[in-house]
This record gives sequence, structure tokens and C-alpha cells, in this order.
Amino acid sequence: MSATTSSESAAPVPAERRGGRRSLGVMLLLTALGAVLVLTAVGRTWAEGTLPAKMAVSVTGSAVSGLPTGLTLAVMAAAVAVFAVRGTGRIVVGALAALAGAGVAVTSALGASDTSALDAEAARKLALVSAQAELPSHTAWPWVAVAGGVLLALAGLITVRSGRDWPAMGARYEAPAGQAPGAGKRPKPAGTPAELWQALDRGEDPTG
Repeated sequence: MSATTSSESAAPVPAERRGGRRSLGVMLLLTALGAVLVLTAVGRTWAEGTLPAKMAVSVTGSAVSGLPTGLTLAVMAAAVAVFAVRGTGRIVVGALAALAGAGVAVTSALGASDTSALDAEAARKLALVSAQAELPSHTAWPWVAVAGGVLLALAGLITVRSGRDWPAMGARYEAPAGQAPGAGKRPKPAGTPAELWQALDRGEDPTG
């Protein structure tokens, strides 16, 4: 009996499960990296110019458009939501995440040449509705946000392609039949993509 138990415990992890863990880890990594790029970029200057008397005027990405931030938060929520749904539900969540990531990339690319927010800031500073910034220029930060949006879209596509193979997060935390309440209590599950990725990096399997 002991020999049988030993051989079972030493059995290799099925290739399908290893592949599922890898794709899950890649999805979480892309989500975390993409979110960091976008959320960092929208806080930086996207456009700048001058006003009469050589006054400088500039606007950040969040002033140009609030969509990149909102859509990024939606993708992060979707990365966590995949553990609460199964089957077709994961495909739907992944598709929505991919669309949101694409939306981040598109709106950020449009913001790379937009001057309306800069003119609005110029009008606010001069208290003149018709005021416009002179010599407007744009930084590279919008394109950093575009790159982040692409990563978020890829994370969504990975969920669409491989999400069916990922077990639900809750399965790991269910007490075995006949076990006393509280016995063998497991750690509290991670709640964000970054925490889930850190668990994988420590060698833990957050999917059970």
C-alpha cells in the first residue's frame, strides 16, 4: 500500500495541467505589465505648448482622455473574474478584456495627436474661451500607453484561447468531505492579478 501511495505522489504533473498553469501565468503577467504601463503613462505629460509671454502649458494623459484608465481597470477586474466563472463564461470575460485592451490602445493612439485638451488648458489659464496653445508638441507617453493596451488585449486573447483549461480558484479552498471545519485551512486567495502572479512565482498554484 505504501509503495502504491509513494508512486502516486511521485507521478508527474500532466502536460495539459502544466500548459494551463503556464498560460495562466502569462495572462497574469501580461495584465500586470500592461496595467503598469498604462497607469504610469496616463499620469505623465502627453502634450505641451506655450502661451503668450512664454508661459508653458501642458496636460497629462488622464486630462486628454479618461478611457485608457477606465478600460485598464476593467481588464484588471476581468483577470480576477476568470477565477469566478467557468467554461463559456471565461471565454466571454476574455473577449471583453481583449476588446477593452484594444480600446486602450486605440484611444491612447488618438491622444498622441490630440490638442483639444491642451487648448482647453490654455483657455483655462488665460480665462479666454478662444485661447489656443502655441507650438503644441507631444511626448512619447501616449505610445507607452498604446503598448500597455496591446499587452492587455493579448492577455484577453490568451483567456479566450486557454481559459477553459484553468480550474476555478474556489476549488482549492473547498474543505474535503468529512473534514472538520477549519482543519487544513488554506491561505486566503489572492485578489488581484499582481498577487496571483506573485503566488505563481513563489511556486504556489492559485488555481488548485
